[in-house]
Amino acid sequence: MTAGASPFGQSIARVGGVERVTGAQRFTADLKLDGVLHVKLVHLPVGHARIIAVDTSDALEVAGVQHVLSAADLPQPVPRFGPASRDRPVIASGEVKYFGEPVAAVAAESEDAAAEAAALVRVEYEELPGVYSIEEALAEGAPLVQHPDLRGDTPLAHTNLLGEWHFGWGDVDATRADVVIEGTYSFPMVSHFAIEPFATMAAVQDGVVTVWSPIQHPFVLQRVIADVVGLPVSSVRIIAPDAGGAFGGKGYPKYEPLMAFLALRTGRPVRLVLSLEESFQASRRAACTVRARTGFDREGGLCFQDLEADFLIGAYADIGARVVSKASYTASGPYRTPNVRIVARGVLSHTVPSTAFRGFGVPQLAWAVESQLAEAARRLGLDPLELRARNLARKGEDFIPGDTPADGDWEQALRRAAQAVAWDTPAPAGRGRGLAMGLKSSATVSVSNAIVRLHHDGSVSVLVGTSDMGQGARTVLSQVAADELGIPVDGVRVVMGDTSVVPFDTSTSASRSSVFSGNAIGLACRDLRGQLCSIAAELYGEPEEEIRVDGGRVHVHGEGLAYGALLKDYFGPSRGELIGVGRCRARYLPEHPLGGAPSFWELVAVACEVEVDETTGEILIHKLVTVSDVGKAINPQHVEMQDEGAAVMGLGHTLMEHLILDEGGRISNLGALDYRIPTSRDLPLEMATFMVENQDGPGPYGAKGAGESGILAVAPAVAAAVQAATGVRIRDLPLTPERVWRALMEKGLSEQPIV
Repeated sequence: MTAGASPFGQSIARVGGVERVTGAQRFTADLKLDGVLHVKLVHLPVGHARIIAVDTSDALEVAGVQHVLSAADLPQPVPRFGPASRDRPVIASGEVKYFGEPVAAVAAESEDAAAEAAALVRVEYEELPGVYSIEEALAEGAPLVQHPDLRGDTPLAHTNLLGEWHFGWGDVDATRADVVIEGTYSFPMVSHFAIEPFATMAAVQDGVVTVWSPIQHPFVLQRVIADVVGLPVSSVRIIAPDAGGAFGGKGYPKYEPLMAFLALRTGRPVRLVLSLEESFQASRRAACTVRARTGFDREGGLCFQDLEADFLIGAYADIGARVVSKASYTASGPYRTPNVRIVARGVLSHTVPSTAFRGFGVPQLAWAVESQLAEAARRLGLDPLELRARNLARKGEDFIPGDTPADGDWEQALRRAAQAVAWDTPAPAGRGRGLAMGLKSSATVSVSNAIVRLHHDGSVSVLVGTSDMGQGARTVLSQVAADELGIPVDGVRVVMGDTSVVPFDTSTSASRSSVFSGNAIGLACRDLRGQLCSIAAELYGEPEEEIRVDGGRVHVHGEGLAYGALLKDYFGPSRGELIGVGRCRARYLPEHPLGGAPSFWELVAVACEVEVDETTGEILIHKLVTVSDVGKAINPQHVEMQDEGAAVMGLGHTLMEHLILDEGGRISNLGALDYRIPTSRDLPLEMATFMVENQDGPGPYGAKGAGESGILAVAPAVAAAVQAATGVRIRDLPLTPERVWRALMEKGLSEQPIV
């Protein structure tokens, strides 16, 4: 691309794409440190147990073993950590709270020695009763997952409720409706299943603790490590290589604090790479049960939504409270509902701690709300498309009272999705079509900073604190800088992933990077352009207001000077560079239920056409369509790939994915053989992704965030299509062949005449 030609809105090749597909990309597990010790973890084959003793004597006899760490080797009480609540011990202390929680860590000169020694660590324990489901955790007299002393002064301290949230408006109880739909919906525990394994390294040098991790939020990890080891933030450095898939599972600290302590204890660099099975035991998505009552008038207008949701959080809080509160706040969806009541609870259990997962709790709630709308359309004899269109909030409408208004023409997305599956024509014999919508709040209170360095040769380095975890942030942000400064994209290098180099960024989540980091980069580039004008005015005696910067040149006295030429004139033979700084911030609003208003809404419409084999229950998806309201696509192909990837993940929890626990809280389907994710054989015969671009977002050129929307409403769309094809309504995910077949058999029995 030539200088001055805008790269904005162009599907330029992804930065680092070739390296990823050829295997040249170096992920955290590929990095080598001199003198590194290899770490293996010791687990118990139970979901809940009291630790009586840990005997490391045999393990220490293995050649090459340098240290075996258990809770007894740490400061007492054992330090705890967490992104929101400091409730998770660095290593299991006193009890094992979930299947997979480590009770010891072996550091040795080789992986083989560490594995051999880990098998020789003897743990004496007493298995304890556990609570492994929402029902068990909420039952009267259930064992407490966390000791009340750890919970602080809260009325929930003596319960298994992490938190309870109440949102809504109007008066549900006083509202009359012509038709009331009631249903209970369940959503399973799901693994993130990133291709890259969890890996982390730590080292100590000159009083600085350095941790390598594919973490999505390096500055969150820096804060947590500093707190847990008792060092100032300036003495902790996080290096975060680009992740090989994250999806929320690598957002928050897991074993990094343990590795920091091991590095401090041994005085050597340490390295931990989890197996796929161990990765399953490190994080998951929260299971959820939703009880929904939805009222409509005879014309299909929404009268009220009454929703109760219980999320199975796990043994420790992680970011679970935020997932529950943020998702439930928008549980009523993109609709104009005059009366809403939402009660959501986070439920502690003796299970793997849940964390952020693409969609951040919204898929669980959209599954229920959109299924209710589908059932209402059937009951009222209305077109599901027209029922939704009637109730959709219009642009600028205050659909959540007092909050960010609807920021797009959302009906455009709905009708385009319907059109793409020929909604207004009869479905082929044996097939059914379904529609659903999803709405997610974007980032609320947060900040992104950017530093843009204009070098003496006219090339640019962009320093940002966000992460590229597969969404293509490096590419998109280089396009923003190139457009702002009028230079070729290949003249821009984006630097990220090192807290000692890049400026602070809140997180890489909520589809916020293009908006927040993009805006910060835009401001930094404008800062640079202002400096260029000032320098030119000083050098050449022309009034600053008459100097302009565009097309990669500074225009003075009718002549366009290249950046390098101007800097040479200004700095002389020693060269030099200019540094621009920008910041994008969403204000903290303590009175807001989420701490701040959503910066934009991420909206999707999903439509599909399916066929069901009634002899096996297998679902064949002929076509799946997603239409996202993105404001403006900076790189259209990136958006398409993100939405397609999200939709395929949505098919996972819709059709097959779920973690299965046995009676002792152990995960029965650990690993790739027993836990199914969609492969190429499971994909729809046809997939299509479209975008609504009205340039009505807060990001560069009117962009909104994208990348999560594709997952939000796949399940209810597919379930509606299954019902249209078979007459069967299923309220429990996933829609496995066995579950569909059983529902078909029950329907057949219920339709047989009574004799």
